[in-house]
Amino acid sequence: MRIAHLLSLLSVAAAFTKCHQRHPNRTEVLSSALPHEYVTDLPTNFDWRDVNGTNFVTVSRNQHIPHYCGSCWAFAATSALSDRIRIARERYNDGKDRVLVTREVNLSPQVLLNCDKEDQGCHGGEGLSAYRYIHENGIPEEGCQRYLATGHDLGNTCTDIDVCRNCVPSKGCFPQKSYDTYHVDEYGTVDGEAKMMAEIYARGPIVCGVAVTDEFLHYAGGVIDDKTGRTDIDHDISIVGWGVDEHGTKFWVGRNSWGTYWGEEGWFRLRRGNNNLGVETDCAFGVPSNNGWPKRKILDTTPVKAPVWSSEIGSLLAPPRQNSTCRHPVHFTQGEKILTPRPHEIIDVATLPKQWDWRNIAGVNYVTWDKNQHIPQYCGSCWAQGTTSALSDRIAILRNATWPEIALSPQVVINCHGGGSCEGGNPGAVYEYAHNHGIPDQTCQAYEAKDGTCSPLRICETCWPTDESFSPGKCEVVSKFKSYYVSEYGHVRGADQMKAELYKRGPIGCGMHVTDKFEQYTGGIYSESIWFPIPNHEISIAGWGYDEETKTEYWIGRNSWGTYWGENGWFRIKMHSDNLGIESDCDWGVPIPDGSQP
Repeated sequence: MRIAHLLSLLSVAAAFTKCHQRHPNRTEVLSSALPHEYVTDLPTNFDWRDVNGTNFVTVSRNQHIPHYCGSCWAFAATSALSDRIRIARERYNDGKDRVLVTREVNLSPQVLLNCDKEDQGCHGGEGLSAYRYIHENGIPEEGCQRYLATGHDLGNTCTDIDVCRNCVPSKGCFPQKSYDTYHVDEYGTVDGEAKMMAEIYARGPIVCGVAVTDEFLHYAGGVIDDKTGRTDIDHDISIVGWGVDEHGTKFWVGRNSWGTYWGEEGWFRLRRGNNNLGVETDCAFGVPSNNGWPKRKILDTTPVKAPVWSSEIGSLLAPPRQNSTCRHPVHFTQGEKILTPRPHEIIDVATLPKQWDWRNIAGVNYVTWDKNQHIPQYCGSCWAQGTTSALSDRIAILRNATWPEIALSPQVVINCHGGGSCEGGNPGAVYEYAHNHGIPDQTCQAYEAKDGTCSPLRICETCWPTDESFSPGKCEVVSKFKSYYVSEYGHVRGADQMKAELYKRGPIGCGMHVTDKFEQYTGGIYSESIWFPIPNHEISIAGWGYDEETKTEYWIGRNSWGTYWGENGWFRIKMHSDNLGIESDCDWGVPIPDGSQP
């Protein structure tokens, strides 16, 4: 990337782009005491990324891909609220449903861009208006509506399909009939150092406006202490904490939405207490309804009927599916790469616990964000989704679930033919690609559910408006970013070997013979018997369990069909038999968690 040219683009962007737009409606909904009225004793340092060793913030984002959109306000609002949902669920957990409590929720900024008409879509908005929309309408997760970097200002509509969609080869795209929405009970504004600190400490991150200066645009680390005196706000971020550096300088801890290659892994520190860049002038908050638990929205109450087959033998012979095959048999071009003893060679499976779930190991969630391969249009990329999810989870395990969360980009693997395309692929090649080239996180390349070309731009990019084009603007190659490599990889099959691999090193990818009946799964321990199962779909397995009532062992699997499917995007399936061949062809890789090469 030519640095001078990129800086020129940034200067143009700063000159006429204002993604913070203050709306004249300043209505607030407040029903409880504000934190600054009762919080009196605050610590010197506080950061929701690390509270007593636990990370409460959700995955980092990038508003500037796949092209430019001035959506900072939507990202700041949804990220801060997603963090607050995570905090609220943990805080009010009663110990009875720990797995669901710890599942990460990532709300959809695209729904705000489509539907929040008080704000101006890609031409700007603000946190207060965003929370007013969420209070009145609710908002679904990212798995309902992927970020497209477009908005109602650029022609988008706000129909049912623009709020929550699903796509399959036989039907195209259609509104999802049933999905979860999240709401806020209260929302309002907060300003000033003391009030902001009390609000953050008591209830979680807040949305704040800042004035973007050259120092902020080109920030690479340290505490920003801007000397321009600018306080004319034109950009929204979220503030998640505060601290004091080694020189005694007070600072805010902030999250931006320009990708993890910007700043400190996409985050920044800004001088606190002197209204630097106007950060203490105009902030907003939302309080999650029902302690962070969703409401179920149902568009159509007509029961979904499972397929009926003409005979028993018909079901045993694997009924036809509407969805095409997206997974080919695992194959490694140059064979497995085994550098260390495999877990099943050194672990006595008989000593393993009866239940093991990486979503809840001693109260800690190690799995990363959930995905949906079917939107914004259908793409048979399960081979890329299941593998990158398992690798991302393994990075989290190796990093002990500390910040930052690394969510690898399946789109890069699709673009660079690292195993296949939207017409299906070989999961084994994903590990080979990761070993040879590395895979960046999703802030380098957003999932677009379409085949792409392999070029530097299609591996890591950033986009800014130009004099000629506000959107899509001009996209430039990012030359300095982290890629995550795999040191070794191989096959695993059979319940005992799978358990050992899962327990020792983390989630694995597996193939299964998906049927129409499985596609209708809504919960419980699934079982289905078919003759000669041939894996046509890749998922990841994150653990196992045991049902005392039925005396049944089962696998805990993660799918890539959105959180409106199954058990919030997950499923349980019988172990040992009648499980669509899920134990016959599995795969694993060992990631290098710090971004270094093997």
